[in-house]
Amino acid sequence: MKYIFLALTLIFSCVQLNAAEIGDDGLHKAAWMRDTFKDLQEDLEEANSEGKRLMVIIEQRGCIYCKRMHEEVFVIPEIEEFIEENFFVVQLNMFGDVEVTDFDGETLPEKEMIKHWGVLFTPSILFFDESVAEDKTATQAAVATIPGAFGRYTTFNMLNWVVEKGYLTDEPFQKYHARKFAEQKN
Repeated sequence: MKYIFLALTLIFSCVQLNAAEIGDDGLHKAAWMRDTFKDLQEDLEEANSEGKRLMVIIEQRGCIYCKRMHEEVFVIPEIEEFIEENFFVVQLNMFGDVEVTDFDGETLPEKEMIKHWGVLFTPSILFFDESVAEDKTATQAAVATIPGAFGRYTTFNMLNWVVEKGYLTDEPFQKYHARKFAEQKN
């Protein structure tokens, strides 16, 4: 009986370690997320001043795919460290009311801005270059987008492809990912 209790305690402890913190808004929170005024041009400037890339992650309360990313992918030490070192991450709530100012200057509540952008899935992650034209919306300016939840290798390779500016090369992400995946598996 004593061993069964210890085993159950150990299992429960392991489950708790992977549980992502949930904020008052019902969204998963990570230490690498920034609390900003949600002015994308200002966020881009701050990311640049830190030598990082701007990454906007759109999530919603109760999203099972967001939970999967936060509990199974973003917590992988290699991925978590890479995000912390290379990205300035701003989280948006798909159904939130916080005002967001787009690169083109338009200001709308999160839920209206995300609808305006045509984003339908959570999580959705948008990545940006170091400069964005003032007449572009976030979805027009994004150099890459992850529309949904992906596994360890796809996520890690996309993060690297963005940092390496693979979008400026002739190698599309799919070929880059296939090449990197083959290297990672060996």
